[in-house]
Amino acid sequence: MDKYIESVYQSILDKDPLQKEFHQAALEVLETLEPVIEKYPVFKEHKILERIVEPERIIQFRVPWKDKNGEIQINRGYRVQYNSAIGPYKGGFRFHPTVYLGLLKFLGFEQTFKNALTTLPMGGGKGGSDFDPHGKTDAEVESFCHSFMMEMYRHIGQFTDVPAGDIGVGGREIGYLYAAYRKIRNVHGTGVLTGKGWGWGGSRIRPQATGYGNVYFCQEMLKTKDEDFKGKKVLISGSGNVAQYAAEKAMQLGAKVASMSDSSGAVHIPDGMTKEMWDYVMELKNVKRGRISEFAEKYNLEYVKGGRPWQFGGDIALPCATQNELDKKDAEALISSGVIAVGEGANMPTTPDAMSLFLEKGILFSPGKASNAGGVATSGLEMSQNSGRLFWSAEEVDKQLHGIMVNIHQTAYDTAKEFGQPGNYVLGANIAGFMKVANAMVAMGYLA
Repeated sequence: MDKYIESVYQSILDKDPLQKEFHQAALEVLETLEPVIEKYPVFKEHKILERIVEPERIIQFRVPWKDKNGEIQINRGYRVQYNSAIGPYKGGFRFHPTVYLGLLKFLGFEQTFKNALTTLPMGGGKGGSDFDPHGKTDAEVESFCHSFMMEMYRHIGQFTDVPAGDIGVGGREIGYLYAAYRKIRNVHGTGVLTGKGWGWGGSRIRPQATGYGNVYFCQEMLKTKDEDFKGKKVLISGSGNVAQYAAEKAMQLGAKVASMSDSSGAVHIPDGMTKEMWDYVMELKNVKRGRISEFAEKYNLEYVKGGRPWQFGGDIALPCATQNELDKKDAEALISSGVIAVGEGANMPTTPDAMSLFLEKGILFSPGKASNAGGVATSGLEMSQNSGRLFWSAEEVDKQLHGIMVNIHQTAYDTAKEFGQPGNYVLGANIAGFMKVANAMVAMGYLA
């Protein structure tokens, strides 16, 4: 690594030694930027790297709420407003026990470049809480969300910061959060939260967008090798929003979806998921809030407790669950089974050594900041509809989403080629996202 870039990375380690996810995300980006810094010394002169690894603002607060027994519980709430050089902060809320500052810094850092790749005017941010909605009653979740927004409302707004959902924050949580925001601020329809329900400010295709977008991006990668989804065995991890709709779109394109998973284990579907099975998963996860083991039991499928889907072998892998869920051992198993493409649907689901192995072996590999940008892109489209008091049809939104994902792929592909590493979507996406943000920061001076 270049000595200057290494010094920037070392400063991160020195200042925040325990934030391992943030270290990983920063290193993955920084080590690809050497040719950019060499070609454009203005970025070094303006200390863009030193500035871009530091969030503009970090907000932390307590969230008191009452459980079903009337007992007061306390959680921590956060918002990392990472970079607003090209637009208001944009990124989801995550409610999960693993949430802490280092995790949210990683997500906000990634979000900055992901949002830049969409070509929409959105900066990067992320927030959430260590609150766990799993197993909670609707009343408990509502109590928490109202308390959370009692502090968060001060820091967000249509032209300042526009949060959305993430792990643990779906339509139910967005509804409760938005209701609290409206009551506190006495405003409606400002686009301050995206992922809202259809009929009260939401957009068609928003729930599907991240999963659909991942498949659209992967489809473009496959085209560069004269391949497509038809007849391919597709392994999908997770069974939440992203995994659900990645499975649906892959099935629509003729693929055989052969797995799903959750934190308890993985299920193998050797003959491919049917529409009936997909409908069952949708009800199981979104209504009953059950476990994927129940799906395996209903259809008499192989279930590996504590396992991951990658051991089943396939042509295409779509990791759609959580960070670092696909390691080097998993990558070796996938390569041995003949995998031709890996499309990240989650944020940083592939460990660095696994990613390096995929690149070394010439496997088509898309980083999440490129291939899972469909969710935030459609959030941006929701913001546009809110600003214009418009509601677009599902067909119109899906058409725009598809166009955005094709454009992101082309940008990453062309950038990788320009910098001498054709087919390296990691380098291409990192440099393209960085360049847009960095050029804006240079143009606006040291305050940006």
